[in-house]
Amino acid sequence: MTVDSVCTYCGVGCDIAAEVEENRILAVRAREEGEVSEGKLCVKGYYGFDFATSANRLGKVKIRKSFLDRHDLFLPRSVRAPLERYTPDANGYIHPSLEEAYALIGWKIKQVRMQHGNFAFASIGGARGNCESAYLFQKFTRKVLHSPHIDNCARVCHAPTLKGMRSIIGEGAATNPFRDIYKAEFMIVIGSNTTEGHPIVANKIIKAVRKGAELAIFDVRTIPLAKSAKYNAIMPHESNMLILNMMAHTIVTEGLYDASFIAARTKGFEAYKEALLSDPYADPEFFQKVPGYEYLTDMIREIARNYATKRSVILWGLGITEQLDGSYAAAAMCNLAVMTGNIGKEGAGLMPLRGQNNVQGTCDMGCLPYYDPDYEKPLVEGKKTPDIINAIDAGEIKVLFNMGEDIAHIHANQNKIHRALEKLEMLVVNELFDNEITRYADIVFGVKSAYEKSGVYVNAERRMHLSQPLVHNDLPDDWEVISGIAKALGEDLQYSSSRDIWQEVQVKVPKRFSGADYEKLEANRVAGMQWPVFEEETPILHIDRFRTKDGLATFRYKPWHMRGMVRELIEGKRRDFYLTTGRVIAHYNNAAQTKESPKLLKRHTEDVVLVSGADAATVEGKARIILKSRYGKSAPLKYKLTDNLPGGTLYVSFHHAKSRINFLFGDEADELTKTARFKSLKVTIE
Repeated sequence: MTVDSVCTYCGVGCDIAAEVEENRILAVRAREEGEVSEGKLCVKGYYGFDFATSANRLGKVKIRKSFLDRHDLFLPRSVRAPLERYTPDANGYIHPSLEEAYALIGWKIKQVRMQHGNFAFASIGGARGNCESAYLFQKFTRKVLHSPHIDNCARVCHAPTLKGMRSIIGEGAATNPFRDIYKAEFMIVIGSNTTEGHPIVANKIIKAVRKGAELAIFDVRTIPLAKSAKYNAIMPHESNMLILNMMAHTIVTEGLYDASFIAARTKGFEAYKEALLSDPYADPEFFQKVPGYEYLTDMIREIARNYATKRSVILWGLGITEQLDGSYAAAAMCNLAVMTGNIGKEGAGLMPLRGQNNVQGTCDMGCLPYYDPDYEKPLVEGKKTPDIINAIDAGEIKVLFNMGEDIAHIHANQNKIHRALEKLEMLVVNELFDNEITRYADIVFGVKSAYEKSGVYVNAERRMHLSQPLVHNDLPDDWEVISGIAKALGEDLQYSSSRDIWQEVQVKVPKRFSGADYEKLEANRVAGMQWPVFEEETPILHIDRFRTKDGLATFRYKPWHMRGMVRELIEGKRRDFYLTTGRVIAHYNNAAQTKESPKLLKRHTEDVVLVSGADAATVEGKARIILKSRYGKSAPLKYKLTDNLPGGTLYVSFHHAKSRINFLFGDEADELTKTARFKSLKVTIE
């Protein structure tokens, strides 16, 4: 039997067709008519399904016996008596029924509320689940717990994209479908190792180049996609804003901007232009002062000319957002698109490559501290994840709900996070497998995976796919756990299926989903539909007006500030190494699912540091190396020499918790969204 659904690894969100027999997935492929996949999947799509039947899957709910012991004197008989029937397992957990676990959590919530108030609760997660669970997660936090503290994994990836894009064009989502890559004449990829992070999009880029389009790449290292590029612009660390402003400077000084578009559909251009032309760092001639990067002066100008005079698209990833100025860089790319008219039409636009399939949908659902569903302003703004951690550490937040986000692995400053988690009075986690966060959890619910449930996922191009179960089990969905806890608190949310929740979403998130009922999504299960959906879908945004109150885009200028590697190069004082991090194609995020697929795990069993051949003498004779920063140190790691890195740059993936990569990072982050600075960190080698 063949069952159509959606791959829920990266933000590409490919359609999949699974061969299923006797409740077991035998193989996964893609249909030729698939709008996203076009019949092709990456290795995770093809082979990353074994986790569904892994012996390591979390089954029954588990409660740490020590948690019960701490509360023994205070637990009412009605809650304690049913739990006394269970004998702890070898790891110190009991395994009660779901209802018994809900009752315990409900009692603890009431106790904390009486002692510390509603703001002592916080919730983090949601992008690995469907929209229905994400919607209910934020509703539970805001309406049942009465806390504003709700956040999701966009905090470590594309929160700056949302912030920067909305400030210019009023919407923080991709403007065009992926298929428009084929209609572009010129493409810029910046801060994205697309071949490994978003392989099916990389396939489209390569195919477009073969058909005549031209490609420019900006990165701190040579990535595989560079083989297809006309321009491979290796750049210094932390120079995204510097280069984007230089592109704008070239376009303005050479008169390559679209004056009629600017006059009809924008405001603030003259003030922007004045600030740009008065910035000493915006002139590409500046790179003549930066040893080893002088060639960028002419290359940036050539790329800017091509971008301005052709039908062009910009694609970017975490190399843009995980920086000190990620939000401003996202805004700078919007400035480029608007000034050249490369927006609101086929084959042009802005395409942020999001990390998880449903990170777009989770944000749409309101799992952000400063947005309700549909990006409306909440009554009270909550804390961002780093602030939640600080509040836990300070004893202000006592209870944390975590839904599918391993904050004890994938976030920065793990020394602080681990210390904070130990201070919680209660940590409740929904997960598929034991991982770093479950080590700190008091109550853990094993839940359905994406391959075992129905629900809507929104990929990086705003495309909604309605999943359906490939296989079946008796585990609850995330939304069912949330509903159960709410009921224990006296709040009957009255949902009997994900469809019920989605019908509410259509009412509460009308600007995007009012016309996207399950029937319509079922009829378009393979192709999907791009929001906003009313009678029909909307593949391209901003055709006639921008999604701002007055329909106009607003130019905003942010100068780059001298710092980091550029300063060191100019002063001739190179010190230590600059570390950048990223994915490998075989794994996904914390590898919780992919390491349970033998064909994927054998491709990448541990994180390896890539070292430039120019720095070979530094590691000569060493079997392993330890990376050390001002905040912490890694585990001893294997290394590999490569010619794809310039001297002074190191690269490492972060998929395996035992590597302790995120212990190297502190609280340095994008100043507007607090997204951690994962893409540029000074380290030494031990």
